[in-house]
Amino acid sequence: MAALTIHEAAETTGWSPRMLRYLERVGLVRPPRNPSGYRLFGAGELQRLRTLRELLTDFDCHLSDVAFARRLRSDADLRTALECWFDSAPERPEGLSSENDWLRFEQEKHERLLGAPA
Repeated sequence: MAALTIHEAAETTGWSPRMLRYLERVGLVRPPRNPSGYRLFGAGELQRLRTLRELLTDFDCHLSDVAFARRLRSDADLRTALECWFDSAPERPEGLSSENDWLRFEQEKHERLLGAPA
């Protein structure tokens, strides 16, 4: 099989070896490995890397966006939680009679979560 090592693939594609490892880790490319465990980047993997770069440029998005979209496709619980969040509307907690009380309540919650003094 004609293939490139990770360093040769990095040089050819403009992605760094570290980035190629990241892309593999998040499931965006899946280079096979030789018996010694070295990644082998063939024509298919190089095409995926080229079209990934085009996708990022064409849609003005980042690798983290694509990695998250990949995760969203495979994680039903995450997908369901996001759908619920998108469909929900903010609700004032019971016991808070005004918008000012609600704002203060939310600010204090954020401050506690961030570890900032209240």
